[in-house]
Amino acid sequence: MTPWSLPLLLLLLAGAPAVQPAPPTCYSRMLTLSREITGDFQSLQATEPSEPCVRYLPRLYLDIHNYCVLAKLRDFVASPHCWKVAEVDTLKDKVRKLYLIMNSFCRRDLVFLSDDCNALEYPIPVTTILPPVRQH
Repeated sequence: MTPWSLPLLLLLLAGAPAVQPAPPTCYSRMLTLSREITGDFQSLQATEPSEPCVRYLPRLYLDIHNYCVLAKLRDFVASPHCWKVAEVDTLKDKVRKLYLIMNSFCRRDLVFLSDDCNALEYPIPVTTILPPVRQH
């Protein structure tokens, strides 16, 4: 091994192109977008108290495994509230995109596990139960 072969080998290994991750599947895209929309909606409610119309928007908790989510998405986009609020328009564009993905492109990849519309209005909060502390 020559004195300069080790640095050359390290340079080649460091400069090797990274492996590209697999492209997102329809399911992963729907799941990611639904979580993003839910987070954006919660953020909008927290940061836009000066816009009274935000209070009157339909609730936007999304579960892509609940059949009622399609109606929920349609209702949100059709809501007449906040027509000229940029953040709401951006959110409605994302909601339209998710609806289109779910209803057209990825229709066969989606499995609905529920049709509980009430669960989309009043989601059950996720709680973490800590295990009991063991005494020694």
